[in-house]
Amino acid sequence: MPYVQTVSGRISPDSIRFCHCHEHLFIRRGKSFDVNPALCIDNYEKTLSEVRDFCLAGGTTIIDAQPVGCGRMARELKKLAGDLKIQLLASTGFHKMIFYPDGHWIFSSSGQQLTELFLHEISTGMYDGSDGSLCRYIDARAGIIKCALDTAGINAQYEKLFCAAADAANITNAPLMVHIEKGSSPLALADYLERKKVNLKRVIFCHMDRACFNLDIHKELCRRGIYLEYDTIARPKYHDDKKEALIFTALIQSGFENNLLFSLDTTRKRLKSYTPEGAGLTYILCSFIPLLKSYGVTDRQIKKIACENCRRILAI
Repeated sequence: MPYVQTVSGRISPDSIRFCHCHEHLFIRRGKSFDVNPALCIDNYEKTLSEVRDFCLAGGTTIIDAQPVGCGRMARELKKLAGDLKIQLLASTGFHKMIFYPDGHWIFSSSGQQLTELFLHEISTGMYDGSDGSLCRYIDARAGIIKCALDTAGINAQYEKLFCAAADAANITNAPLMVHIEKGSSPLALADYLERKKVNLKRVIFCHMDRACFNLDIHKELCRRGIYLEYDTIARPKYHDDKKEALIFTALIQSGFENNLLFSLDTTRKRLKSYTPEGAGLTYILCSFIPLLKSYGVTDRQIKKIACENCRRILAI
């Protein structure tokens, strides 16, 4: 039977009611903090308060998109899920190379070692070394493989990583989620994954709404089966919510409502419990969905984005 793998165990896909498909609930202080201080989210009680508000507003499911060895706090994710009874998925995989210190194992590991690592986290348990090391693991499994691309092409390091992630996805049928950075080539990446025999209907491309302004490319990816996770919501640094709503409606009007997902891609600055002026995890439920409706998006279409599409892509 199909199942969704949360940090608390397997659940039925039908139990998902409202899902954010790309968040960051905990990040240890480390290289990510050195790059951007907002990428440190390490207070358990504050995150607990934030996620509790999300649940009270109607949220049921969150994907935490912080991968192994990059500040992920696996024990805290498992504890949070137990304390709030929320459906919480964790990520194995890799992030942008800028988030790893010199000498990190991600640079020296072979492709086979990386594949075995990703498989271990999905099938056995997630590693939780506070320094990013692989010295111990916990009894909680990852439910998604997170990847990132921030270069125009796939260099040797990313080739090794993407090949390992593709192998793990093909073996487990776990969904593959890719951070897309401005300046990279999402169509070329789709071609690459297809050559690696990855089922594109099991792939999510994130941040396309701020990484690629050519909506014809978005539509082509959808035609090939890829899901697009949009999260440039309450982010005026990139564009306002009206622009975001227009992106959603353009894809919906083109017939791709079955390929859309949404989230907030939160940082410390965007979580109200850490920064009171932040948008908070309830923003989509309380503010953005009413805006989408004012642009003609129906309740049925919103249910697809928040629920039905998530059940389909997350089911293993």
